[in-house]
Amino acid sequence: MTELQGARALVTGGGSGIGRATCRALARRGVAVAVLDLEDDRAEEVATEVGGLALCADVTDVGALATAVEQAARRLGGLSILVANAGWSTMEGLAHWSPEQWDEILRINLTGVWNTIRAGIGHLLAGGGGAIVNTASISGTRPSAGETPYAAAKAGVVALTASAALEYGPTVRVNAVAPGMIRTGLTSVLLEGIEDIVGHYQRITPMARVGEPEDVADVIVFLCSEQARFITGQTLVVDGGMTLHGAGVDGLFDRFFRGQDRPGP
Repeated sequence: MTELQGARALVTGGGSGIGRATCRALARRGVAVAVLDLEDDRAEEVATEVGGLALCADVTDVGALATAVEQAARRLGGLSILVANAGWSTMEGLAHWSPEQWDEILRINLTGVWNTIRAGIGHLLAGGGGAIVNTASISGTRPSAGETPYAAAKAGVVALTASAALEYGPTVRVNAVAPGMIRTGLTSVLLEGIEDIVGHYQRITPMARVGEPEDVADVIVFLCSEQARFITGQTLVVDGGMTLHGAGVDGLFDRFFRGQDRPGP
């Protein structure tokens, strides 16, 4: 994908997991990368590795994010790629989420994507076009019990992606990826804390393994490239075929949460 040589990208949540793998994959193809993360030490580590720019900002802080995006555009000489990847969640019963938790998860996973596009789209348009890739999730396309706000947020990312593609095409293409069970910090509590859970995912996934961040990063790079020039408004599922059998964390809520003796909402 040598046609990405000279492109300039900003990746949110770039300090770990899928974001870090994406920064590495873009840099290998000659892209100048701004690594934005909530934790400045992680952003610095990845930026040093890929020869990029480290930025520290919270994607839910409109002012701080706008400042960081402006800095990235100024230091890199513009932007042609946005990867809105930052996200986080946990698991709980629908009525047991507090309003504050609900708001936080939607702000990070959905509003944070909107904030990123809003802050960066002017730079892509000013430069003559480019590509945006948002990180959705199979939780937004095939939800499981126990992940209500996260699933709602990620479904919102799918819709946001389509809406943005309609508004900004043909100048800017906007797509999303929907990762399945990928080995990241978000999933480590499951993959490292539940007996035989890795074996379970190997059995229910046609590709017979848990995904790695690089599996998703390579799809993001493809969507940013000229090879995806006629693809926009789409959400590509990257799950090794797991959702052919069901949702990503089916049964875990029943196993660990349902029926616990605790107060209601």
